Amino acid sequence: MSSFKLTYSTMFSPPPELHTRFDEAMARTLRTLGRRHELHINGEDHSDARAVASRSPIDHEWVLGEFAVAQPRHADAALQAAYRAWQGWKRTAPSRRAELLRRVARLIEERVLDIAAALTLEVGKNRMEALGETQETADFFNGYADEFERSGAFDRPLPNDPLTGFVSRNRSVMKPYGAWVVINPFNFPFALAGGPVAAALITGNTVVLKGAPTTSLAGRLLADCLRDAGLPPGVFNYLSGVDPQVGPALTGHDLAAGVTFTGSHEVGMQIGRVLQQGPCSKPYIAEMGGKNACIVTASADLERAATGIVRSAFGMGGQKCSALSRLYVHRDVAEALLERVLIEARAIAIGNPTLQSNWLGPVATRPGYEHYARYAEQLQTKGARSHAPGERLRDGALERGFFVRPIVAEAPLEHPLWEREMFLPILMMHRVSSNEEAMQLANRSPLGLTAGFYGASEEIPWFHEHIEAGVTYANRPQGATTGAWPGYQPFAGWKGSGNTGKAIASFYYLPQYMREQSQTVVE
Repeated sequence: MSSFKLTYSTMFSPPPELHTRFDEAMARTLRTLGRRHELHINGEDHSDARAVASRSPIDHEWVLGEFAVAQPRHADAALQAAYRAWQGWKRTAPSRRAELLRRVARLIEERVLDIAAALTLEVGKNRMEALGETQETADFFNGYADEFERSGAFDRPLPNDPLTGFVSRNRSVMKPYGAWVVINPFNFPFALAGGPVAAALITGNTVVLKGAPTTSLAGRLLADCLRDAGLPPGVFNYLSGVDPQVGPALTGHDLAAGVTFTGSHEVGMQIGRVLQQGPCSKPYIAEMGGKNACIVTASADLERAATGIVRSAFGMGGQKCSALSRLYVHRDVAEALLERVLIEARAIAIGNPTLQSNWLGPVATRPGYEHYARYAEQLQTKGARSHAPGERLRDGALERGFFVRPIVAEAPLEHPLWEREMFLPILMMHRVSSNEEAMQLANRSPLGLTAGFYGASEEIPWFHEHIEAGVTYANRPQGATTGAWPGYQPFAGWKGSGNTGKAIASFYYLPQYMREQSQTVVE
């Protein structure tokens, strides 16, 4: 297995040994379920909060653990601790910060199988998706440490002023802001916590991480890696729980120097407005979802397109912010493509994702499960037609989980679901008469995260010139709109999908966690 590099592109053909080792890790993880997990503040676990049980979406009888519920007072304590720790952390040598981050990465890699098993149980993603997310997080820690060192810690000498009789030395120095808040989503609770945490830490900020309410275990496992790596007390703090007041208590706190948020457009915009209301504007990095489109021209390789479409629309139950939701197909090939997509969609193995044989697990949350039923009904109205109508699965053991079948539907362009980010295994298709019509429809959404294209090689430059999305894929069977990996594909949203125009894991990401100081010294 030493030559196998796990990414979201390579996860479809892993070595057999990886499955054996994952099964062993799953058996270990199942034996640890039900434990209590505390908040982590100022280098210590805090047991002064009530706890609530968290259950698996695979089987509601599986209690993952009892998780402490942070309250606003814990948010204040965590930010106070982070601010105090920042005074020393910002002065810590960049090489030492990088050393600690690489130590975190090593711990994640040593625990990759057990962490992935926990992600499968908590989120319901299949083993390869879970392993991919865990390894991706290690790559974030290593990659950001490497990038910070390659950039000379963003401390750069500039030319001396052209003065006579004086030596006027100049330099540009990027400095951290302070205590940084990270708020992560439920769908990638390890990677979309770990990535921003790593970026904030390597640049000299300290961190308070607020985990998603339904995925407290993932956040706690990340906190354990950071603790065990030996970070000084207060440099990293973790808050779990379901109290809706904790998020506002963090983002509205005077000591919150900046925020990274991944989640819905509505909540993301609310946070952005809060951060602009004080005496000074605070830095804010937001990824706010997508209503991602794919264009298929008359020249497309339909087999390749069908494979990529199914993987991106239904992988992880459509619960990726990059998931394919809108499909615009040239009418000359629409029927042939639809037939191939339906064959692949109907062949998907749905069931307990702890088993190697199942590719699609449950919807991760109860609200998502309830939304699925409503959307399925709506796709039978207002002129819509479902080719794969979908259903909630309630047979045998599946009855105790949130299992559903993928939906493939055609609908008039006036149908309201063309505008809604459903975050479910639901694909809507429309037939177009030209590539230009497809592009106009693809760009009609106010969101612009990812986009896919299948067509002739000479059509690809046209696609890249006109599409309004931050992450694009052309003729990619591994996924029409999904699969970005650190070091290979930077990940950024345009329009309402993001607020900075800079991508995760890109050359331009780390400077967002710092502010520039120009220094002139005359001798």
